[in-house]
Amino acid sequence: MSTERIAIYPGSFDPVTNGHIDILSRSLKMFDRVIVAIADNVRKKPLFTVAERREHILQAVDHDPRVDVDAFSGLLVKYVKERGARFVVRGLRALADFEYEFQFAHMNHRLAPEVDTIFLMTAAQYFYVSSSLVKEVAQFGGDVDWMVPPGIPAALRERLGVINLPKEDR
Repeated sequence: MSTERIAIYPGSFDPVTNGHIDILSRSLKMFDRVIVAIADNVRKKPLFTVAERREHILQAVDHDPRVDVDAFSGLLVKYVKERGARFVVRGLRALADFEYEFQFAHMNHRLAPEVDTIFLMTAAQYFYVSSSLVKEVAQFGGDVDWMVPPGIPAALRERLGVINLPKEDR
């Protein structure tokens, strides 16, 4: 049996934000390896493909060998067990996140008692940043540079067809 501590960090990451990277970086202090699991949610229409999101995440962590990026669909706990992990990492931004995540964690624990969920509070400067908010601000030409890793603002503008305004005009 391996003693490697592996955690799964699931989400849509469409796009990855600095809040996501903050949670991932802090997770790497607790675990030997973190698998970022991009949820293939059929109910959502993502802006970026799974392959694009994977590359964005890997670039944001400078291809850290302790980070693996994968995609999954179906039950999270089934995926966690398939990957040999015992922990799920989730970020909490606000009280509204807690209620949803609390229910989700308890359901996962009921389905797989050997899987534990670890909650990390998002850093204060990112507690209101979400992928949805980033996309909305970018769509209207707003400055998202501080909310997302380098390379993502340009990818957003290109995908959304937004004119790249000089920073002082945003």
